Amino acid sequence: MSEEETPLPERILDGLDPEQRQAATALRGPVCILAGAGTGKTRAITHRIAYGIATGVYTPQKVLALTFTTRAANEMRNRLRVLGAEGVQARTFHSAALRQLQYFWPQAVGGSVPELVEHKARLIAQAAGAMRLSNDRATIRDLAGEVEKAKVSMLTPDTYAEAHASGARAGGRAGQGPADLPGGHDARTIARLWQTYEEIKTDRHQIDFEDVLLLTVGILEEDERIAATVREQYRHFVVDEYQDVSPLQQRLLDAWLGKRDDLCVVGDASQTIYSFTGASSRHLLDFQRRYDDATVVRLVRDYRSTPQIVDTANRLLAARRPGADSVPATWATPLTLVGQRPEGPLPSWNEYDDDQAEAQGTAVRIQDLLDDGVPPSQIAVLFRTNGQAQAYETALADAGIGFRLRGTEQFFRRPEIRQALLQIRAGANAVAPEDATEDVPGAASDTGGANAVPQTVRDMLTSLGWSPRAPRVTGAVRETWESLAALVDMTDRMAAAHDQAVRAARAAGTEGPGEFTLRHVAEDLARRAAQQDAPAVEGVTLASLHSAKGLEWDAVFLVGLTEGLMPITFAETSDEVDEERRLLYVGVTRAREHLTFSWSLSRTPGGRPNRRPSRFMAEVLPDRSSRASARRRTGSAHGAGPAASR
Repeated sequence: MSEEETPLPERILDGLDPEQRQAATALRGPVCILAGAGTGKTRAITHRIAYGIATGVYTPQKVLALTFTTRAANEMRNRLRVLGAEGVQARTFHSAALRQLQYFWPQAVGGSVPELVEHKARLIAQAAGAMRLSNDRATIRDLAGEVEKAKVSMLTPDTYAEAHASGARAGGRAGQGPADLPGGHDARTIARLWQTYEEIKTDRHQIDFEDVLLLTVGILEEDERIAATVREQYRHFVVDEYQDVSPLQQRLLDAWLGKRDDLCVVGDASQTIYSFTGASSRHLLDFQRRYDDATVVRLVRDYRSTPQIVDTANRLLAARRPGADSVPATWATPLTLVGQRPEGPLPSWNEYDDDQAEAQGTAVRIQDLLDDGVPPSQIAVLFRTNGQAQAYETALADAGIGFRLRGTEQFFRRPEIRQALLQIRAGANAVAPEDATEDVPGAASDTGGANAVPQTVRDMLTSLGWSPRAPRVTGAVRETWESLAALVDMTDRMAAAHDQAVRAARAAGTEGPGEFTLRHVAEDLARRAAQQDAPAVEGVTLASLHSAKGLEWDAVFLVGLTEGLMPITFAETSDEVDEERRLLYVGVTRAREHLTFSWSLSRTPGGRPNRRPSRFMAEVLPDRSSRASARRRTGSAHGAGPAASR
């Protein structure tokens, strides 16, 4: 039977492994997919949705797929489109809730919908000022995070202090003192600050992101007519990264479901790393107890990493031992991954004299990979805290290696990007669309003029800080250049794709695409900005372990692996150390082929070598104790040996 003759449902299932196929064909009732890192969970759930639509079990518009990032939602929509499953709503919890809140607010509450405050730090600072509290930037950021965590944990200013004292707050410890809270404030002070913040919002008719969820929950729980309308609209739910849901998100999900159980959750308790934001794996761990008839599928075939890296990740989790203070049922039995890729190099490690030597040595090894043909965009340096980034920015800049810093301000909110979009839009709108190719600088012609559009974009961005060569400095200047360089690269790719489409049409004797102009660039950027779909920035990625979740690279350097950084100093309880172990596990499983661990013995050159490697290193690098010192080209790295893999 030819591919065209094969029924669509069977074509959708083609290429899935047995476990993925089991997940994709479990269409009704509660379904729990336990998916290890790199096991194709997004593939499984998108094929499940597409298969449900192809078999007539699902109506596309009645499926709501929930993710935690806009990027993940965009990826899911794109995959569903390729599978012919358009019409499915793939959104973040906040996006789905905000859409419903805006629609139902007039009939549920009346009047205009409050203005959404995207960043609460400014209002928190005003509340702190009104109370004559310290309002330095770092403290305000931490206070805003504390308020967010309390709200998603379903606390209020009235219940916060008591919950804090009893240890009821998710992820908290009973008996925490002021030193454990932002700015050294006690719980009652933070509760008053929170109340003041809420009063400021109310006076200004504003709400924050947590309010979006809280208000939507309130409307659905209090108005049966509206709840019935929403439940009629959405009949089937899929929740990705279920180990990261907060109590508030779970309550919203329950309100959407009502008494139904057409719910598919996907997650991995071993990748629970956001408890500091109120996320909890308890809902994933309790899923089978809540739904005793649930279908459970385990995805353990790792298609991302080499067997050597997979074995290292398995060892890291298997070495965990419960402590006397471990809270029961917070650590799930890890999935044992099975590598599916061909054999690769053994993970390696480096011990350096100091932080500067570690950064320089890492840059040397990155250059080795670049010389071997590994693209810079497929290399990442991952660290525990953002404060570690500066040394690597400097080392890479000194080595002439391009880099991008992930986890900073959102791409389309950066001042230089906003200015660039304004300039490009103004250029595209300078004349009427029908005259664009005649009057707009950089307009394409049928003789290959698409190449002029990238030059026009370059000319526009030069005034904002772009140059043909990357600046050999770090900080704001370098970040601005990297952002603008991403727009240049995106334009180049668009022009190349257009030229290729023109050539293909000519070869086939068919009508090709219209002329490529600056308007195409402006429209694509507008679409990307609306979807927060940032163009890729070419260069080595520098990122914290937390911001690396959900990403992957050919080569990963895990740096700064000393006691006090991994696990972090404030991880005092056994459960908190467990989360640090999971965080390192996430870092390990980001690598496809090359994985390097490193640490330094001293903070500064010439300092006392009083640091100790992370306790986790003895578990993943069993050959380290018998190493022979080996000086590398930096003259300051020791023991650059492979980790035993099996």
